[in-house]
Amino acid sequence: MTEKTKNIRQRSGKEAALDATDRKLLGLLADDATQSYAELGRQLHLSPPAVHERAKRLRAEGVIKDTIARIDGAKVGRPLLAFVHVDTTSWKVTRALLELKALPEIEEIHSVTGDSAMLLKVRTRDTQALEDVLEKIHSIEGFTGTRSYIALTTFLERGPSAELDDEDSL
Repeated sequence: MTEKTKNIRQRSGKEAALDATDRKLLGLLADDATQSYAELGRQLHLSPPAVHERAKRLRAEGVIKDTIARIDGAKVGRPLLAFVHVDTTSWKVTRALLELKALPEIEEIHSVTGDSAMLLKVRTRDTQALEDVLEKIHSIEGFTGTRSYIALTTFLERGPSAELDDEDSL
């Protein structure tokens, strides 16, 4: 019998048609999303209404997913960053793991290939709080194990670049 995996995998759909100006706008917003349309327009050599329309279209197409503030975990009392690999017995267990998104300590949940089924990005105040999160994972039926990796220093943390690789521009 084929197990239904609906609502587990979220497909992003087809690639958006982006021109060079769209890509530059995305790069500017990724660097500082608080810039006014007037400032962005100056940098792009466009009018503020033209920039606004582009940004509006990029949001409608789902290219711009959110406008958020990146928060320093240590400054808000969550200095411990860990990546937790979770092993499960089936996709059905994955659905249960998705319920963990309600925990504020879990920042990201990824389905992955390799030795693990899922990868979680977890940020906590200390190792005891990490252990509490792991206890919640261990309580899920069908879970078979975890491996945790604590980050000592984060040198780079960013989202995807909108710039084309040199190979892509050929």
